[in-house]
Amino acid sequence: MKIVGSSFSRCLLAVTAVSFFLGAPVKAQEADGVTDYAIAQFGAPPVVLEGPLPDALEAAVQVAFVESVTRGGWGEAQNVALAEIAVSGDARLAWMVADLLRFVSSPELASALGVAAAQLLEVDPPRQNEWGVITDYLIAWDIPAPPGYLDVKRTIFTAIVPGWERIFVEGDIDWRQVSWGGVLIDDRPFDTTDESCNCIPAADNPEVIAAAEASWLDEGDVVFGVEVNGEYRAYPRQIMEVREMVNDTLGGRSIGMPYCTLCGAAQAYFTDQLPDGIERPVLRTSGLLIRSNKVMYDVNSYSVFDTFLGKAVTGPLAERGVQLEQATVVTTTWGAWKAAHPETTVLVEALALGRDFDFRNGRDANGPIFPVGDVDPRLPVHEDVIGVVTASGLPVAFQRSAAIAALTRGEEIGVENVRLRMDAGGVRAVDADGGDLGSHQAFWFAWSQFHPGTALWPQ
Repeated sequence: MKIVGSSFSRCLLAVTAVSFFLGAPVKAQEADGVTDYAIAQFGAPPVVLEGPLPDALEAAVQVAFVESVTRGGWGEAQNVALAEIAVSGDARLAWMVADLLRFVSSPELASALGVAAAQLLEVDPPRQNEWGVITDYLIAWDIPAPPGYLDVKRTIFTAIVPGWERIFVEGDIDWRQVSWGGVLIDDRPFDTTDESCNCIPAADNPEVIAAAEASWLDEGDVVFGVEVNGEYRAYPRQIMEVREMVNDTLGGRSIGMPYCTLCGAAQAYFTDQLPDGIERPVLRTSGLLIRSNKVMYDVNSYSVFDTFLGKAVTGPLAERGVQLEQATVVTTTWGAWKAAHPETTVLVEALALGRDFDFRNGRDANGPIFPVGDVDPRLPVHEDVIGVVTASGLPVAFQRSAAIAALTRGEEIGVENVRLRMDAGGVRAVDADGGDLGSHQAFWFAWSQFHPGTALWPQ
């Protein structure tokens, strides 16, 4: 796609003079549910229009966002259409601008799209990272989607990255906040770990070894420890950061284990003992993100899951109301885990593909690299928390550093039915009888945005 900046400017001036022909929805609403801290960070949101798009504006949407990708180019017709959209006063359309922006490589076109979105949102045009800046505003202000949004978004995404045709369907998912993570979908069948792909390749039925054989791991290496029915296994971070998904069997149970490097969250879900007629979900990385959290899906049914909650949100599994039960993941070091659980097995080094990333202290050191909008300010965005949901349904986040300090002093920590205890240098949540409650560690920004209104200990 190419664009000449001065051409868009001329079109914008011309359309401004005749924009009254577009008409506008007759109703408008103030944005509801915008947090005080979002307003403090991003300012007050614009008034948002309601109702259908006028015919002329709908035609402009088709030219700018549909024809540009289906016909493979950006020209004068798209300049005119974008100019019409920019002066429409309909902030909802900024979502479509942002979706197209995610795939634009031309600096001139990115700048023009950024200017148009900024005009719709009544903010200053971003000078760089147009997509990220605009998307942060949209998320923080909870700007509604325009009519026909999913159809347009599906066209943009599937035209540029094939393989998502069965992903972009209606469901219990906020498609506004779904963006491209920069990688392609892993659509390989189950048990094809060694087959190459232009994707983040999940590991199925991973080979494991005894702790004594794992000479490749250093004592201080981070691992994610899981126990099921008395069987222990360590999933090294070196492996999870390049695989991001493991489908395994542990303690006689099938589990799916996503790891979101962006959220600092490894989770373990039981993928067996589901309602009759449901095949074991085989979890894969879709290549999509929602507020900087990976979007996982079942490669058998193409049902999308809310990764953080383990709930099927689209497809046949959503229709059956599938909610995966969560097992605890303990984030600790290899030395501490094997000392506490010498019977543990651990994944083999070959699964790491020769890579050893530490995104937290590298790529993500300065905060989330993808848009997340507003973040609950009670803790820094990358503060580690232990998250769990109580029996009453209350999500609770325990600040990890404070919890470990308190537990080390011998103090008791509990909220409702939840009790914290140390495990191999990490922390797990149990009930009064010591039963597993399915806790895991994550960055604060991730836990708080997927569990809005979460309680926070020790506050």
